[in-house]
Amino acid sequence: MKKSLISLAIGLSALSTFNASANLDQQVKSVEQQVIKWRRDFHQNPELGNREIRTAGIVAKHLKALGMQVQTDIAYTGVIGILKGAKPGPTVMLRADMDALPVTEKADVAFKSTKTTNYRGVDVGIMHACGHDTHVAMLMGAAEVLANMKGELHGNVMFVFQPAEEGAPEGEEGGAELMLKEGIFKKYKPDAAFGLHITSGLHSGKIGYRSGPAMASADRFEITVHGKQAHGSAPWTGVDPIAAAAQIVTGINHIVSRQINITKEPAIVSFGKIAGGVRNNIIPEEVEMVGTIRNFDMDNRAKIFEKIKTTATHIAKSSGATAEVRIHEGYPVTINNPELTAQMLPSLEKAAGKNNLVEMGKITGAEDFSFYALKIPSVFVFLGGTPSEQDLNTVASNHSPYFYADESSFKVGTKALSLLAIDYLNTHKK
Repeated sequence: MKKSLISLAIGLSALSTFNASANLDQQVKSVEQQVIKWRRDFHQNPELGNREIRTAGIVAKHLKALGMQVQTDIAYTGVIGILKGAKPGPTVMLRADMDALPVTEKADVAFKSTKTTNYRGVDVGIMHACGHDTHVAMLMGAAEVLANMKGELHGNVMFVFQPAEEGAPEGEEGGAELMLKEGIFKKYKPDAAFGLHITSGLHSGKIGYRSGPAMASADRFEITVHGKQAHGSAPWTGVDPIAAAAQIVTGINHIVSRQINITKEPAIVSFGKIAGGVRNNIIPEEVEMVGTIRNFDMDNRAKIFEKIKTTATHIAKSSGATAEVRIHEGYPVTINNPELTAQMLPSLEKAAGKNNLVEMGKITGAEDFSFYALKIPSVFVFLGGTPSEQDLNTVASNHSPYFYADESSFKVGTKALSLLAIDYLNTHKK
C-alpha cells in the first residue's frame, strides 16, 4: 500500500510539472506577437539614457494593467513593478535596460529609426543598436506571462526597467548605480537578480552563459603631462612632455605584462587618445592622454589603478616633468554567482533546449548589471539574435548601425526570463 501511495505521489508530481510546463509554453506563445509589436514600436521610437520618458510610460501602463504595484521616476525614468505571488516565498528580480545609442541606423528594416539628436555638439541619429528595445519587450512579455501564473508563484517578482545602461549624459548620474543609490534594494529587498542581453555573437534561440567573472570592468583614465615649452631646435631649454608621454605609454603597457598576475584573470590597458602641441618646431607645455582599463578581478583592478598612477608620475619626474593622473571608475566586473549559475542551468536548458545552451568565454565589454551582482547573487546571460543562416564572423555586431535582432528568438528570451523567476521561487520557497 505504501509503495502504491509513493508511486501515485510521483505520478501526480510529474503530471503537475507537465501541466505547469504546458501552461508556460501556452502563455509564452500567447504573448509572442505582442512582444514583437512592442519591440518594433520601441525600435522606431528610441530614447537616450535618462530620457526614456515615452518608453517608461508604456512600461508603467502595462505593469499597472497587470495589477502590479508600480513605482516610476527612479533614477530619472526607471520603472519597477512588483508582482506578488499567491504563496509565500522570496523575491526575485528581473531586469531590462531601456536606453538607445547615438547611432544613425543603416539596417534595412521596415521599423527603422529615423530619430535624430544633437549629441555632444554633433547631429546624429538615435538607434537601439544594442538591442535594449528587445530586452524591454521580452521583459514586458515575461511580466504578462508571470502575472497570468501568479497563483502558482511561491514569492514575488520584481521587474526592473532601468535607464542609462550605456551611460548617463555628461554631468548626470544614472543607470544601475543610481537606482541602487536611490534605495531600490533597501525598499524591495530582492534575494537574487537575473538579466538577459541579446547578442549578434550567437545564433537565434541559443543562450550563452558563464559562471564567475563574465564581463570586464570598464574604467577610464586621463593623464596630463606637464612640461616646459621650448623651441624644437633647443629641447634642453625646456622639458619635453611628448618624450615623457611616450615613455609613460611604454611603462603603462608593462603593467599588465609584467606586474599583474594574469594567470588569475586577464586585463587590458589601452590608450585611445594622445594630444599635444600645435606645430612642428614648438615643444608644447603639456600632453593629454586618455585610455581605458578592462579587467576581470576586482583586486587586480585596484592594483592597476595604483600602478598607473605610480608609473606615470615617476616616469614624468625622471624627465623633469610632472604627471597628473585621474582615474574615473566605471562599471565593475560582472560576476555570475557560481552556485546560482549552476542551479539555474536546467531552467535555461528548458527555455532554449539542451543543444542550444552554450558556455561562453569572457567578454571584455562591460555591463552595469554588475552593480546589482555586487550586492546580491545574480546571473547575467546572453540570447542569440542572429539568424542561423548568417555567418557569426561577418554579421554586424552590437553597437553597429547595421545591428539586427532576429524576432524568432524573442519567445526563447521571454520563456527564459519567466523560467528563471518561476524555478528560483520554487527552489527557494518558504
